[in-house]
Amino acid sequence: MRVRIKHKSHQQARWLIRLLGLPFRLFPKEFTGWADDTIQRMGVHATTHIDAPWHYAPTVAGEPAKTIDQIPLDWCYGDGVVLDMTHKVDFDPITVDDLQEALRRIDVVLKPAMIVLIRTGRDKFNGQKNFAEVGTGMSAEGTRWLIEQGIKVMGIDQWGWDLPLPYMIKQAKLLQDRSLFWQAHLVGREQEYCHIEQLVNLAALPPKGFKICVFPLKIVGASAAPARVVAILDE
Repeated sequence: MRVRIKHKSHQQARWLIRLLGLPFRLFPKEFTGWADDTIQRMGVHATTHIDAPWHYAPTVAGEPAKTIDQIPLDWCYGDGVVLDMTHKVDFDPITVDDLQEALRRIDVVLKPAMIVLIRTGRDKFNGQKNFAEVGTGMSAEGTRWLIEQGIKVMGIDQWGWDLPLPYMIKQAKLLQDRSLFWQAHLVGREQEYCHIEQLVNLAALPPKGFKICVFPLKIVGASAAPARVVAILDE
């Protein structure tokens, strides 16, 4: 999940142009070269990103699953809602009751095309070694309930949508129960939806009354893409 970027100085570009055939004496007087950068390594699930249905399984309800370039952009822009789940302790899944109670507290009734953001407060661990090891996580039932309310895009401010990956692996092995792994993600085999992982700064938002943009990079055939997720507040 590490991102590696190589920065190239202005001076390096000067030599590149020289090698391409332009003599130094013909460089514009003010030309210092151009800065350039190369992403040398970056997975589509690194950083804040949105997962496409193709990530969960090759099909949804028997039909081919959408890759990230096939996601309709109108899914990725809409009224935002923040549900406060900071009271949930690590490894305690977020249930339908939790979601409904959070909605009652902020007096919101979900409508189709809203974008629901789950605030766990675990973004404070982003960039730390234990980021993937801590957090609550969505239950399969909670995920399914949001989809049934017409929600196509939802997101969370921790490493992943489910309970922490190392915890799920440990529990599945301990109890010898294959149903304990990746439960919320696998709802995507039955019902079409996208989720955003590794959001930050949800504490800066009101619970409602704003728009959200979640436009992903258009990477043909990809299971996810980095996204700059932006809230638009009408002040």
